Amino acid sequence: MNIADAASVGTPDIDDAVSAPPTGHVIEDATAAARRVMESLLRTSRDNPNLASLRDRLHEIADLLDAHAPDLGERLVEMWAGGGSNRHDPVSGAENPIAAPFYLRGREDGSISATAILGLPYQGPPSMVHGGISALVLDHALGCANGYAGPSGMTAELTVRYHRVTPLFEPLTVTARQVSVDGRKIRTTGELTTSDGTVCVSAEGLFIAGHLDRPRAD
Repeated sequence: MNIADAASVGTPDIDDAVSAPPTGHVIEDATAAARRVMESLLRTSRDNPNLASLRDRLHEIADLLDAHAPDLGERLVEMWAGGGSNRHDPVSGAENPIAAPFYLRGREDGSISATAILGLPYQGPPSMVHGGISALVLDHALGCANGYAGPSGMTAELTVRYHRVTPLFEPLTVTARQVSVDGRKIRTTGELTTSDGTVCVSAEGLFIAGHLDRPRAD
């Protein structure tokens, strides 16, 4: 299974969705195609005779996208309009091509979880997930677990423990739960595991309750 197929591992039902679920808009299909391009660029040979023409076509595609791009400030307002989970984060965003994506679900015990497959764009050691990517996934999941449980805020400390190497090309599950709230201090834990339950990476986070202002139109 390649990175473009990762969404099939776990798309949340609307009722238990923590991540913004897919809507069927064509931009999500375009985003999935961009994920496939990233994976394919890493898989193809440097001797591929089509690279020069592909380079030019990719620039043409970028030009078409830029031709319909609003001012950055206006775009940020649009991205952050409304409530709930945004659709553009780099871990679970349905409209972000660098997201796997990990579609997060809420569970009856108050925790959240998601499963995805990470491919070559996330490689660190050979055939293994880059440690920084694991930290990114866990930081995001811990923050979303806070939002699911109630009080949430910004990361103040993140302690990441690497128990073993984390494999590419197979399902990985991230889980997270809020552990305690003491005034503005929120403590949360999470794990990244393989399909057999082996813990690859775990994390403990301290969050400070509060929110940054969303971009607004002048």
